[in-house]
Amino acid sequence: MMVCGIAGVSGYNAFHWFRDRYGDQVIGQRPRRNWNLTGDGIVGHDLSEVDQIREVLATNNVRTVINCGGSCALKACECDPEMAQQLNVTNVSHLLDVIEGTDIRLVHLSIDLVYSGAGQGGHIETDPTDPVTVYGRTMVEAEQLVMDRRPDSCILRISLPMGISFNGHAGAIDWIQNRFAKGRPATLYFDEVRTPTFVECLNEVVEEVAVSDMSGIFHCGGPRRLSLYEIAQIVNRVGGYDPELLIGCPRIEAGPMPPRAGDVTMDSSRLANALGRDPFAPWPHCDSMVPTDRNWHYERASGAEFLTDGSLEWIERVLYRRSFAHPRR
Repeated sequence: MMVCGIAGVSGYNAFHWFRDRYGDQVIGQRPRRNWNLTGDGIVGHDLSEVDQIREVLATNNVRTVINCGGSCALKACECDPEMAQQLNVTNVSHLLDVIEGTDIRLVHLSIDLVYSGAGQGGHIETDPTDPVTVYGRTMVEAEQLVMDRRPDSCILRISLPMGISFNGHAGAIDWIQNRFAKGRPATLYFDEVRTPTFVECLNEVVEEVAVSDMSGIFHCGGPRRLSLYEIAQIVNRVGGYDPELLIGCPRIEAGPMPPRAGDVTMDSSRLANALGRDPFAPWPHCDSMVPTDRNWHYERASGAEFLTDGSLEWIERVLYRRSFAHPRR
């Protein structure tokens, strides 16, 4: 197996999860620019380096490719559409070139931001895509490439994967926590709504899909709908950070760059039916950790799920790990 794009949260966590389970049978690909991401089984080639990637696949007898690559930096993609096109579309085309004529199984990760979120959310796979960002538009184009050229592949549209990032500030939790820990304010939106998932759940889904004959597009959103502001409230209170550091506003006040999506929550019933089980635990796992109003994070009541002195270790234990309170069924 090769996991492409291990510099991102989903790829980084998938690579280490599969590597722990299957050892040397798992290879991780990271872009050359991420030179500081090193370790056993990690290769530093860009997907545009077709000959090198082809050699890695052949040398290691790779039978499955999990593609988590691309750039999800919304502002960077808006400012540099050519970069977004290269990383999110052209590189997927290169990967398809490499595996053409082989029976390599491809699982490709896409995103909920293929939708604008202008409606009530709860999107199903047949809803028309209407992204508001360059990032979203390039992800739609990549999906179409995969479906046209590799129709037996499986595309998983994910939301926010809740897990650690390799550089400590790339993931949703990491970015928010990093701001608070340094005493910096963080502005999040009341009306951008997502369906986050524990990376543990997502990794298990990817494994089940990889060994199946499932094809087409499946939504991979968790059962709990949360706004970005509510997610930040949870990080703020669980970590015991200064509540004054969290600033909320409607997304229309975020400015034109980058444009923000609205309610892009996804219905994952099709995936659950295909797997024969409900694959996602709610994030966070405790109902008591779900904000009840916009000032909820100011409360500092005692409880097993909260600390008041600030603790990155506690955030990692409670917000990154489903297994803290929700063993796999």
